[in-house]
Parts: sequence; C-alpha cells; structure tokens
Amino acid sequence: MLWELIGNSFAYTSKVLTTLSPKICEAIVNTDYVIVGAGSAGCAIAFRLTEAGHKVKVIEFGGSDRGPLIQMPAALSYPMNMHRYDWGYWSEPEPYLGGRKLACPRGKVLGGSSSINGMVYVRGHALDFDKWAEMGAVGWSFSDILPYYKRLENWNSAGHGGEKSFRGIGGRLNITRGTRTNPLNLAFEKAGKQAGYQTTLDYNGKQQEGFGPMDQTIKNGKRWSSAKAYLEPAIRSGKCEIIRGFVTKIIINKKQAEGVEYLQNGETKFVYASKEVIVAASAINSPKILLLSGIGPAEELKTNGIEVIADRPGVGKNLQDHLELYIQMMAKRPVSLYKYWNPIGKALVGLRWLLSKSGPGASNQFESAGFIRSKAGVKYPDIQYHFLPLAVRYDGRLPIKGHGFQAHVGPMRSKSRGYVALRSNDPIEAPKIQFNYMSHDSDWADFRNCIRLTREIFSQPAFKLFAKAEISPGAALQSDDELNSFIRDNVESAYHPCGTCKMGNRDDLMSVVDPETRVIGIDKLRVADSSIFPQITNGNLNAPSIMVGEKASDHILGKNLLPRSNEIPWISPNWETSQR
Repeated sequence: MLWELIGNSFAYTSKVLTTLSPKICEAIVNTDYVIVGAGSAGCAIAFRLTEAGHKVKVIEFGGSDRGPLIQMPAALSYPMNMHRYDWGYWSEPEPYLGGRKLACPRGKVLGGSSSINGMVYVRGHALDFDKWAEMGAVGWSFSDILPYYKRLENWNSAGHGGEKSFRGIGGRLNITRGTRTNPLNLAFEKAGKQAGYQTTLDYNGKQQEGFGPMDQTIKNGKRWSSAKAYLEPAIRSGKCEIIRGFVTKIIINKKQAEGVEYLQNGETKFVYASKEVIVAASAINSPKILLLSGIGPAEELKTNGIEVIADRPGVGKNLQDHLELYIQMMAKRPVSLYKYWNPIGKALVGLRWLLSKSGPGASNQFESAGFIRSKAGVKYPDIQYHFLPLAVRYDGRLPIKGHGFQAHVGPMRSKSRGYVALRSNDPIEAPKIQFNYMSHDSDWADFRNCIRLTREIFSQPAFKLFAKAEISPGAALQSDDELNSFIRDNVESAYHPCGTCKMGNRDDLMSVVDPETRVIGIDKLRVADSSIFPQITNGNLNAPSIMVGEKASDHILGKNLLPRSNEIPWISPNWETSQR
C-alpha cells in the first residue's frame, strides 16, 4: 500500500542520517541573513531580501524540484507520496478516530510543500484575517494583508470576471484556471446554484461565498511553486545560496540568535548571520527547531535534557488542520477522467504533456470549487468544496472500476487543537504530532452536515444526466450513528497544518512571535510560515503562507508597510437568518 510506504519513509531518512556519525567541522560561513527552509514563505523572503541587496543563505535538507512528477500538474499525487520529496510524517494514533494514524506530508524539496501540493490557490476569507488582528496579530487584518496578496500575484484575469481591484497583476506567483471543459465541472457549479447557493466568479476576490471556478498555481502547463516564483530569481541574483543540510538548532548567545547549526555529509557545520535568522520550516519543523534550540515550554525542554533559553509555552501548541471526506458518485455516462486511468491512457496524457505541456496533464483537475455557510447565523463560509471529475483517493486508489466523480468536503473552523512535541533531544528523530482531530462534539455535527448538504447538491437537476448512485458514504448510511462511523473510519487530512508558533501580543504567554514575526524573548530571530497563523484560514494554506513571507520580509527589512486597502468584501446580507 502506498500510504504504508510513506509511513516508513521517515524511518528510512533517520537511518541514513544516523549512520553519518556527526563530527564537528570548523567550516564557518557568514552572511547577512540565514533562512531555515526553502518552502512557500522562505522562498518569498529570500527573494525580497536579495532584491533589497542583502546576502542570504537558505538551508534546505531536500533536493531539486526539477523532476517531471513535480512539474506535471496532473501527477500531483506522486510527489506527496515519495520519500524523495516528502518528510513522511504521520500523526500519533488519533484518540477520536479509533486510533488511526493520519499521514501528514510536508515538502522535503526546494519549494517545500508548494512543490508537492495540489496547486490550489485560496487566499482565505477576509474575515479570517480580521480575526487574526482581534487575536493579537495587530497589523494583519484584511485591510493590511490585501496589498501583499496583490503584490505577490500575477493573476491571469482574462475573461474571468470578478473585481480586479482585489487581485494583483505582475507579481511573482502565476495564478491561472483550468479549462473546465469536462461537463461534470459545470454541472457541479450549476447544481450549487440550483440548490440555492451563490455563484461567484472569483472566490479570491470580493466574494468568496458561492460556487465557481478554482484558481491554480500553474503556468504554461507546469506547476508554479514558490521555488520557481521566488527562489530561482533570488539565486540568479548572485546574492542567494542554497546550503544542503539538516538543521539541528539555532545558535543563541545571550538571548540573541547568531546562526544555525546543521549536519552536512555527517559533519556538524555552522552558518552565522550578521543580521537575523529566519525560521520558515513548516508548522511541523519550525516548532521542532525552536524546541531543540531551547525555546519552548520549560518543563518539556527539561524533560528532554535541553537547556531552557526562553520559556515559551506556546511553542508546538495550537496545532490546527482541515479534515475532509470524499463524497463519491458513480457516473451514468463515460464522461469522467476514468478514460485515462489505464496504462495506455496515462502514457498518452504524459506524452502529450511532455511534448506540448497541454491536455489533461496540464491541469491539477481541481477546476471547480464551492464555499458555503453551514447554517443560518454563520457570517461567512465554513465549508469548502474541491470538485474532481474522477472518483479516486489521494493515494491513487479507485473505489470502483468505472466512471465516477467526487467532491472533497470539510468544515473550515474546527475547535480541535493539537500539538507538535519532541520525542527526545535527538534532532534526527521525527517529532510527535498529535492533532486531536474530532475532539469536539461540534466536529461530528459539522461533518454530518457536510455529507447531507453535499448529497443535496448531487441530487440537483444538473446531475440528472450524470449521477447514477452514491459510492461513498453510500445511500444506505443515513442515521447520525451510521454517518459518525463512516467519518471516523474515512476522514482524511487536507494537509493544512498550521498554528504551532502562534503570532500574537507579547504579553500573551501562548504567543511565540509578535506581529512583526520576531520570536518573543530572543533577538535577531523570527519565524515566518504557516506555523505563525493564530487561526487556520478558509481553504488551502499555500497562498496565505506565501503572503506571510511577503509581509514578513518588509518587517525584516524595516520598510514602511504597504498602504492599507479600503476594499470591502461581500458578506451575505441574510447571513443571520438564512443558510443560503
């Protein structure tokens, strides 16, 4: 089984590294800034710092992103399941999911998770960021961050509609849309409208709520990762160098970060920063590195034999994620992507893509989306849909041999919180990841509601020509208990971990960084990636992670922040009394 192979991947990494017998090497490198992690945010920071004339070293354990399985959008399930590109993390047994361990892929490659993700571009709802500001991340409201989204975007708006004042043109990140030529995509959007929901031409613009086309980080038929958008031009500038190494800790002297210790070819090496160290290693690895460096809950550090440099109880806490289910349907007609799901079909798709970067291989096939509110009284969407014109799991397994389609659906704002912790003071050992998924009663009610609302959408006239029978969960499962059992056995991570180095007020003991992304209690050290999210945003996390890198770079450089926006998002006028 493919997931079992993933589960063994980190163990293999650990075995390889531990055989290297680390020894001290006197090689010391100096630079202006050291960035730990060449992921979504780290690449953006590297570019902005070099653009300002500074010398930057980026330490990344993963290798090149040049492989065709990364570059071909339709092959998205492969890199996230490959030891070469993925850290291979798994959760601890989840107590509310019957002890199941869930996969937690994280990019181990240039570009980080932007090089192995589904290439879906979702900013999050405007009110998500207003909530951040309310939670203590002052200066991160929607009015503050919209200019940074516009700065990072190169949005291909031709024929797309929407409010152009909300979108950016000329930025580093290329954003396009699929062709939506498969009739199932438009049937999904039409069914949403028939069920009484809004239609939106641009969920990343003024109005997120509704059904419509989905944005993709794809350019000319190829994945457009943060490595392509930011890191490659930073390297070409001659001011950015990549160091292949496994970071073991931040070097801290008298409450001030001086550099980074890392393993390279079995030797312990050091790189020193004259200005700052920026950790951008993911919601899993960033807290791990802080903990190994003596920054975190004092008792936890002492238990692992680590000297306490800064007692920050919030390091590793506040872990959040999105869960989702596949609601899968059997198709009456041979209209799905199943026609390509055979050796000859895959070969033809691959050949066409290799020759012309066109055809089915040039899209991630997530081309239609939906954002809805779960009930009256919910002010903005709390349920997300990804539609796929094929019934298939992320690991490539098919539920049936034949044509089908599915909606990925899940609640956006679960109350459940988990943590990332050290197993020991051995930096090679994988961290302990406990999400505590479904630990609130509301989680179960929310997921049952997701299933029932999706069934209603698939029952609309738009699907009369296409929908034959429900595969998953299956029409026989109707009661709360039956649906709960299905949820417990089948719910999966959407791979959106965040929140483990929360940004907030300095007087909040659970805050790890302040609103300028500075680690509280340590000078010249910042964290800037999805780990600093106070609360998870609506939708996929690649876009807000890059936005964090863009805005953090201005804080690092001490620049005047971009002028706040006066744009006002659309909110349903009937949200208090109506679900749709």
